[in-house]
Order: sequence, then C-alpha cells, then structure tokens
Amino acid sequence: MESSLSETTETITELDALIIGAGFAGLYQLHCLRDKVGLSARVLELGDGVGGTWYWNRYPGARCDSESHAYAYYFSSELLEEWQWSERYPGHAEIVRYLNHVADKFDLRRDIQLGSCVVSAHFAESENRWIITTEQGQRFSATYLITAVGCLSAANVPNIPGLQDFKGEWYHTGLWPHDDVDFKGKRVGQIGTGSTGIQSAPVIAETADHLTVFQRTPNYSVPARNHVLSEEFKRHCRENHEEIRAVMHSTPNGHAFTISDRKVFDVGPDERREIYEDYWEDGGLRFRSCFQDLLADKAANDTAAEFLKSKIREIVKDPQVAAKLSNIDHPYAAKRPPIDTNYFDTFNRDNVSLVDIRANPIERITPMGVETSAGHHELDIIVFATGYDAMTGPLLNMDIRGRDGLPLREAWKEGPRTYLGLTVSGFPNMFTITGPGSPSVLTNMPVAIEQHVEWITRCIAHLQDDGVKRIEASAEAADLWVGHVNDAANATLLPQAGHSWYLGANIPGKPRMFMPYAGGMVRYRTICDTVSDNGFEGFRLDEDAVGPPKAVQNATVGPFVASTTTNATGI
Repeated sequence: MESSLSETTETITELDALIIGAGFAGLYQLHCLRDKVGLSARVLELGDGVGGTWYWNRYPGARCDSESHAYAYYFSSELLEEWQWSERYPGHAEIVRYLNHVADKFDLRRDIQLGSCVVSAHFAESENRWIITTEQGQRFSATYLITAVGCLSAANVPNIPGLQDFKGEWYHTGLWPHDDVDFKGKRVGQIGTGSTGIQSAPVIAETADHLTVFQRTPNYSVPARNHVLSEEFKRHCRENHEEIRAVMHSTPNGHAFTISDRKVFDVGPDERREIYEDYWEDGGLRFRSCFQDLLADKAANDTAAEFLKSKIREIVKDPQVAAKLSNIDHPYAAKRPPIDTNYFDTFNRDNVSLVDIRANPIERITPMGVETSAGHHELDIIVFATGYDAMTGPLLNMDIRGRDGLPLREAWKEGPRTYLGLTVSGFPNMFTITGPGSPSVLTNMPVAIEQHVEWITRCIAHLQDDGVKRIEASAEAADLWVGHVNDAANATLLPQAGHSWYLGANIPGKPRMFMPYAGGMVRYRTICDTVSDNGFEGFRLDEDAVGPPKAVQNATVGPFVASTTTNATGI
C-alpha cells in the first residue's frame, strides 16, 4: 500500500528536492538544484560532518587512489584556482578539508542537516510526493528524491561466529572511530587484503607489537609513489585546468592521463618489460594505461600479471610468503587494482606474519583471538578490512518504496535494474547518483559525479519548465540497459574475477551481477546526452501526476542498443 501525506498529522517539512548524503555528490547536487534551478532542497546526512565516504574512511593509511589534481570538482574555475592540494594522492583528512571548504564557499551548510539517518522513503502516489522519514523521527515531503549515498559506504562486517565474545577491540576500516586507535604494544589481526587492507597494513605494522594479516584473496598492487606536490606543478594545474578537464572528459576512466594506443604484442618482450618497468617506477593507476588492451585480451593481460607477480617475488624476502602473496587467480585489474605505500615490504618486517585463510579458513573468533583450521592466533585488536556491500547496499539499507508500495529490495531481488544507472522503473521522480549500471567505481569518481549531477539537474529543469509532474524510466528501457551493461562487461576481462565486489560476490546471498557500466565514461556521457537531447528517450513523462503514468512520451530506448562493443581499456 502506498504512503500518503493525509495519513498523519505530524509536522512534515515540504521541499522540492531531498538529497541523501553530503559527500561529493550531495554537495554538488544541492548547489545545482538550489542555486541554478532555484528549487528548495535539503541534504540529509548520517554523519556529523560533510565528507560522505571520507567522513567515515579515516582508517590508518586511508588515501585516495586518484591523483589529487583530478580528484576535485571542475565546475568552478575559481575553486580550481584557489584550492591547492599538497600531495599526489590526498589523504582522507585533506579531502575532508577540501569538501568543508566547498561547503563554506558555496554556502551549502544552511541546507545540510547532519546527524540524520534516513530509514524510509515512500512514494505517495496520490500526491506525487516522496515521504522521507529519519531515525530521529523527522518527516519530509519532496517532489524529487535524489540518492547521493555513495557506492562504498555500507560496511561489510563478516558474520564470523564468536565475534560478540571477543574481549579485545575490533574495528572496520569503513567505520573507523574519529579518535585515534593506539596499536602500540598490541597484537593486531587484520582480516582482508583489498584496497583498504593494503593501505592499512604498513601503517599498523609501524607501531603494533605484532600484525597478523589474514589473506583469503591475494591481490596485485602497484606502488603509489606518493609525494609532496611541487610549486611548479601546482601552478601548472591552476593555469591549465581547462586542458586537464578536457583530458579527463576524453578518457574512458575519467583520469587526467591518456591511455596508450599501443597493444601489448605490438612490441617485443624486452621493450615490453622496459615499458612495464617505467610505469612501475612512475607508480599509481597510470600503470593500467601503458597498453590499451590489458582488459580486453587475456594473453596481453597475462604479461602484466606476470610482471607484477615477479615484483612481489623480488620484494618479499621469504619465498614461502612471496608465493602466498603472488598466488593471484584473476586477471590484473579485473578487480579494483590497489596502489600502495610499502605494502609488500611490510612482510619483510619481523613483527608481521601472513596467514592464508583460503588454505586454512577462519572457523571462529574466540574471546582471545582468531581460530583457523590450522590453529589459534591470540590478538588484542581485530581490524576488518573486508570492504563494503558495494553499490546496492547503501540503497537497500533504507526502506525505499515506489509505485504501489513496491520495495526497492523486491524490485532488485535478482540484481539491480536501472536505466542509465540514474533511475529505476517503478520509482518516479527518484534519481540515483552513480547508481548500479553507471560507470561509477570504474572511473575517477568526481568526473562521474559531476556528469550525473548535471544530467539530473538538466532533467529536473526540463520537467519544471514544461510542467511535467512525473518522470519514470520505462521497464523496456531498463531491461535493454541492463542487457547493454552486461554486454559491455562481457567484452572485457572484468567478469573473470568471480569473487569481485563488482559482482557482489563478497556478500553472502547477494545476486551475482556485474554492477558498474564498463563501456567507458566517454561513451556513457554521449548516451546520456543523446537520451536527454531526444526528449528523454526511454522515460515516461506525465503532466497528470494522479495515479500511475498514463501519457507515455518517448518511452522507447536510447542509442546504445545498436552497438554493444566497449572501450573499457584502462579503467
């Protein structure tokens, strides 16, 4: 049954638009809808400060893997010219300072409500309004609901028997306390070796009495080569931001570097090795751009994979430990490829040990530590670097219900179905920034976020100008888009990492479905622009907001159907 405003006499705050989340996406969406379109808008944010993912991700070593001059808003030349990043890869604290600066510069705080946990959002069909309720008991009514909850914000704490009995302290990297955690003199166990684990381990090892890393899935990693930015480089960024933006908008991954046109087997083995060495020394995500076919050709990928495995064996002194760390079973970059600062070197320390929990699984957590099939490890602190219920988790953790009371969890029971990653059939006037089915996590996120926010803003402005009360993706367009997303993924090696969170494989019971769009940001932007330029193809637009959609306008599909090839190299 649908919700209704008339069912309650409680005070309800009336808005044109309600935005959930005060990270990169929510801040820019507020600025666009309030200051460019002139709507009444408010952001509800769970945390006690702005920053989104970076408000929570403050674990040891937390650092962005996009280069700082690209990990920024590009909608304001003045902002670009006045803000200066300090390092090649910014740490969490600097990113939070940046987002606070943005909130102050554009006077966003007056329409941001902190400490507000959204528990439900129900579409009141008879009034054509969304009714949003917070855990704190507040209720809001809005014409438009925009979720800016992030792709990596729902922490995945594994359900390991005995955790509640552990007498020490435990933490998750995605829910890190704002007070420092003191590892000095402690026996620490870290479970997980994805991006957050690879960043955390070297920092924890510096002060812990002993660090035990529990590894299930060995991972590739390339050195970040992080460094303080020179004044010359900062000046270059200030003076050339238009050119930098042009590069970011021309690449499939949205980064500020181009991808080589050459293919792996265009060069001989010696030259190929030299190229890999050069990119290894340069470090960071640029390593993926040295050849254009690394994610399209398994044989080509094997050469990069073997190079990286050989580097692990060179760095790690103990051959048995090196063998465990380099026993990687998926193509390079088929999972999110981490970058690190001294991760593999950490295993040369006397106070660090590696436990292979693929060979010897964790059976339980005891009051004093972790029990594997091979023995017990006594611990004072457990750090879960076990990632997130990515992309869908932050949305499904809220009780979102569309037309006829349809729960989003029910609509997505077989996996997420969206149109363009921006909208969901059956959920009128709701938009999802970087939702499943969009490039999102396969890109430099601010580029994807800006494109999403600007498209949503253009769409809502169009509705306002034309007197359209309701917009909803057609089921036919959503089905075809999901098919295209699958085709784009299958044109790459990405689905070959069967245990990847891109597929939801890290969450027990989650439907296996490749969630991000692998066709590249350039193609995606073109598709979205064509959809809007053609009168919002694939959507039902209704001037009469009472009852289910009647007048179907352009409820066909967009320009993506004719071609399913992809240029996802370098993502």
